[in-house]
Amino acid sequence: MLLRPATENDINDLVQLRTEAARWLAEQGSDQWANDWPSPQAMLASIRQSVLAGETWCAETDDRVIGTITLNERVHPALWTEDELREPARYAHRVIVTRRYTGSGLGAELLDWAGTQAARAGARWLRVDVWTTNLRLQEYYRRQGFTHVRTVVRDDYPSGALLQRPAEERATPRLTTRHEMPA
Repeated sequence: MLLRPATENDINDLVQLRTEAARWLAEQGSDQWANDWPSPQAMLASIRQSVLAGETWCAETDDRVIGTITLNERVHPALWTEDELREPARYAHRVIVTRRYTGSGLGAELLDWAGTQAARAGARWLRVDVWTTNLRLQEYYRRQGFTHVRTVVRDDYPSGALLQRPAEERATPRLTTRHEMPA
């Protein structure tokens, strides 16, 4: 599988991945991504901004996008404490794998790649903020070595379950990376 920076040409595929994931989540009884948060326009703008900034990556096989991850230093400032925000960290967002590849370990490899990138950039932590009510997803991250820091419940931000793991280099044997992430 190839892991490469997303381009503007990938935005429709990224939105489709999110739409597919939202549909599946609804079928599982989850309210995560039930609406394009905070609005359809803002969601699309956020994806576009991350793509244009070089922060979003696409995993592909047979020229089809099958997964994505966004990795950056941006976070909702009200979630993490001032002391935590001073610690060098990278934040993974929109980690999505198409349903066809669910259970294949691709999500774990995307997180391992992100942890490697974070470590190479001098970060101490790889962090995520997970949908507050999606306990199954929170458990998935714990199985990937993340520790639950706390859950912050906010009316204006639905992803308040905060998890982190040490940023460290890990092998991603199935991912061939085209271009490294800038430090």
